[in-house]
Amino acid sequence: MNDTVKKIRVLIVDDAIFMRTMIRDILEKNGFEVIGEASSGAEAIEKYQRLSPDFVTMDIVMPGMGGIEAVKSIIKLNPNAKILMCSAMGQKALVIEAIQAGAKDFVVKPFQPSSVIEAITRILEG
Repeated sequence: MNDTVKKIRVLIVDDAIFMRTMIRDILEKNGFEVIGEASSGAEAIEKYQRLSPDFVTMDIVMPGMGGIEAVKSIIKLNPNAKILMCSAMGQKALVIEAIQAGAKDFVVKPFQPSSVIEAITRILEG
């Protein structure tokens, strides 16, 4: 990516550190800037307010406040928030609920790096 292009700043939300690390790796290899990580919905909201990322990757199922509740809260803060849901197989009903709550798209774990980048690009291009 050209250095004159503003890097897209991303907040990664997942309760599993290996998933956060994997997503960070995919994003950084593709020129994105990871500005924060959160392991719960409540932490995601706090970091979203503090860091104002351009983009959020959000796990659906997390202990405490899950991804759908976090999406609803973030959309209240910023109706234009760009959020990509990361779901496990068999979470279709939850994915639909997340999209209705304001998430823009989703990828299913275990995901291919290309599918993550394609989904982010689609969302960023509106």
